[in-house]
Order: sequence, then structure tokens, then C-alpha cells
Amino acid sequence: MLDILFTKSAGLHSNQLRDVGVKDGKITYIADSSEAAPESIEVYDLAGKLLLPGLVEPHIHLDKALLLERMAEDVTELRRAIEVTSRLKQSFTAEDIYERSMRVIRQAVSKGITHMRCHAEIDPVIGLTSMEAMVALRQQLQGIIDLQVVAFPQDGLFHDERMLSLMQQAAALGPDVIGGITYMDTDLSDHLAYVFEMAEQRGLPVDLHVDFSDNPQQLAIKQVIEATKHYGMQGKVSVGHLTSLGAADREDAKRIAADIAEAGIHVISLPLTDLYLNGRGEFKGDYRGLTPISTLLEHGVNVTYGSNNVQNAFTPFGTTDPLDVGLLLAQTSHLGSAKDAMQLLRMATLGAADALGLTEYGLRIGADADLIVCAAKDARSLLYERPERERVYKRGRLVSQTEVKQHNWLSMETVG
Repeated sequence: MLDILFTKSAGLHSNQLRDVGVKDGKITYIADSSEAAPESIEVYDLAGKLLLPGLVEPHIHLDKALLLERMAEDVTELRRAIEVTSRLKQSFTAEDIYERSMRVIRQAVSKGITHMRCHAEIDPVIGLTSMEAMVALRQQLQGIIDLQVVAFPQDGLFHDERMLSLMQQAAALGPDVIGGITYMDTDLSDHLAYVFEMAEQRGLPVDLHVDFSDNPQQLAIKQVIEATKHYGMQGKVSVGHLTSLGAADREDAKRIAADIAEAGIHVISLPLTDLYLNGRGEFKGDYRGLTPISTLLEHGVNVTYGSNNVQNAFTPFGTTDPLDVGLLLAQTSHLGSAKDAMQLLRMATLGAADALGLTEYGLRIGADADLIVCAAKDARSLLYERPERERVYKRGRLVSQTEVKQHNWLSMETVG
């Protein structure tokens, strides 16, 4: 007997309604709704609503979210955003990080996010406070959302002699990913060597902030590609931002995109931040401040997207809804076709899951029952209208429910 059976569920890839069954937190049954369904403890008739795998947030900074009200100035430049945030971090406490992170996570779960990769900042100012808070949240929230924690040296590794010791201590706390940043240390080779060797020693993937600027000559991604191959990390490296590639010569960008695909590097576009901070300097032209999504996709790169920041010095915007980010990317990357809408939704589900190395994910037999229910007729209506996620399940357990009220509008007389 099943634990729960969803009947008459719609999907994005077929007009045929299906029944989907869950047992012990796993999807164990999928069949056309016309077939006789097995018995179940709970039956939920979706009446044609969409049943989708949970959304995946591949790149977010929980520890510095929701800081707008503490800022005395508006920030429009990356270096200044780093400086302002570094000053604010002096007052961070474990309780403060926990409270702001939980506000974001509650909203994220209600929007259908079942997996999230968060970057925990490590530096001499905040020490291991963020790392410890994220590891504790990861444990506390098991069964509600899966958190992957990145040990992330925002200010680089070699500006302060305490950093290498802090990174080693952070690694001992049990991160899921080793992070790095290509534009904060003077010697990129040393930075990459340290990050990749730490990851290799612990059998962990790598997640890098790369080439976040408008400068077409800033192409550290080339060295990241070589490091990925050198350490045999194909398929285990993700890069966020990569905006300089969008400003690069188009033929160069195509060659680099092909090399990224060959190295199996996942690219995470972060349009809420990238569009806000980029496009203000000397390198403009027809560049839109983003990594070249279409070029990367054409060459077989796994491209996804994330929120990055939520209402702070880097990004004053943010709702934690991946579909909001997907719509922004559709508008700013000329991705307006029905096929593009499907691609953007794949990027927030299967593509992001691939970047995070999730092996038990998807709407298929044997996968974890991480599922969302919402009312939309196709990919475009889902992305453009972004309906409420009416139900969110984590391994078959209902973790969020949003009531959708139908309004009965009063008839109005025309005023002449």
C-alpha cells in the first residue's frame, strides 16, 4: 500500500494526466490516470494541476541576507559592496545569522525549494561563526530542506595570515563543498591550487565565484578549466557569475564555452546581482551584464541560475522564488520562446540538481519524493505567472501548504 497517491497530475512534457505514488519517502509508482491505481493511505486528486520535482537553489548567501535596513548608504559597485558587508559583519552573531537565515529559508520552502547550496563566509572578522551556523541549520532542517554548505573565503586566502588556518578549521566542521573566489587574491594560481587540493583531499566538489566584472580581459575561467582537468574534477566544479565572458569577443566566448563543456563545469548565472552591479563602468557595448547563457547552452554547458543574495549591499532585491529569477533571465537574455521557458524551468530543477550532484532527484521511480503542486497549464504560464506553490513535499512529507483563494468579483456598472 502506498503512503500517498497523487491522481490526475499534469506534467510539462505530456498532455496525459498521470498518477504518482509515494512510499517511504520515495516515488514508487507512475502510471497514466486511466489505469487502475494501487491502494493508498492518502489520495490527493490534483484535478489537472502540475506536479513537479522540487526547485533547487544552487547559490545563495544566507549569512548576509536581509541587511538593507542596517545599511547607511546605497551601494552600486562590487568592491564597495564587499567593504560595506565586511563592516556589517563585525556585528554578526550566531543568533543573528540564524534568525535571518531562517526567514529566508521559510520563504524559500514555501516557494517550492527542496534543495539549497549556501555559501558560509570565512574570514578573520567573522571567523567560523557563519560556518558553524550553516552546519547547525543543515542538521536542524533535515526532512524540510537539504542544505549544502560551502566553506567560502569571500575576501581571499592570502591577504591575512590567519585565513589558511581558518579554512582548515572550517573544513573540519564538515562542509559539503569547498569554495573559492578568483578575483580577491593576487596570485590566482596559488588560490586555485589551495582550493582544489583541499577539495581533492576531502573528496568534495568545488564552487567558485569567477570573473565577476564587465572587463572582457578578466577571464580566470581559463585557469579554472585547466585546474579542473589537472585535478580530475570534471563534473564536480561549479562557477558563479562568469559575467566577463559575456563581454568577451564572441568567437573567444564560443571557444571558452566549448572548453567549459568539455571540462564538465557547471555555470550558475546570478542575474539579480549581476545586472544590478554590472554595466556601470567603461565596458558596456551591447553587453547586458550577464554570462552568455545562449552561447553556453549551445555548446553543451549545464547552465543554471540562483538568487545569490537577498536584500543586501550586493543585491537590494530578492524574494527567494527561483521562478522570479528565471523570469528576469528570460527577459534579459532574449529567452522568450516556449522552448526557452522549458529550458529555464529545467535549469531550476534538473540542471541545478546536476550542479549540486544530486543523485536521488527527479520525478521518476526511485527518486526522493521532493515534489511541488501548483496550478499552471504549461511552462510559460508557470514561469510568467509564477503561481503559488500550493503544496510542497520533502521525501513525501508535506512541509508547506499555501491556500489559494478564488475571488468572486462584483459586477461593476460602467460610469458614463
